[in-house]
Amino acid sequence: MSSKYDRKDHIYLQAKAEGKRSRAYYKLEEIDKKYGFFKQGYSVVDLGAWPGGWMQYAIKKVGANGLVVGIDLVKIDEFQEKNVHCITGDLNSKETIEETLKLAKGPFDTLICDMSPKLSGIRDADQARCIALAELAIYCASQLLRSGGNLTIKVFKGNETEEFIRNNRQFFTKLIRASLKSTRKTSNEFYVVGMGFKAQDYIRYINEYYMQN
Repeated sequence: MSSKYDRKDHIYLQAKAEGKRSRAYYKLEEIDKKYGFFKQGYSVVDLGAWPGGWMQYAIKKVGANGLVVGIDLVKIDEFQEKNVHCITGDLNSKETIEETLKLAKGPFDTLICDMSPKLSGIRDADQARCIALAELAIYCASQLLRSGGNLTIKVFKGNETEEFIRNNRQFFTKLIRASLKSTRKTSNEFYVVGMGFKAQDYIRYINEYYMQN
């Protein structure tokens, strides 16, 4: 049926031909061109990084004086560059967060997240899983991202996503919805782009929330 996407579309084939680890490379390239996410020397942490397409783009942008750290439950094939590190670990684990911070010797300039849950086909359940990952990414940002830093998180269209955006807008100087040309036409994904992270405001909010509950 025409409603089904072809995994091996022209962007997939382009990625293979150019030696990219995934088609996601072009998504991050598009985000960067629009919002200027990377500078030479930046430190970047990539959540849910396997197979490494976003890491591949970030390495090119931050240069030899920058740092890229990718984290995933699935082992990521190592990169040749010495300033790139792959961590196999759970983002809910304190040990994973501590290991990541040690590599950067402090908070990161940019956090990127292309995580997606295993979809069941049950709309409400899948939406809840997607938002849970997005919330986890924001929490990780409070632990890993410097104040004033930028992030981007993949989300999927739905009422819970709109609520997620409304609730988290207060923690950024600017929070933008980004729909990408490089996303499959059949996909309902888009990206939340946050600039000027207000880390202390988020940490204060979380502390108050847990005190009340």
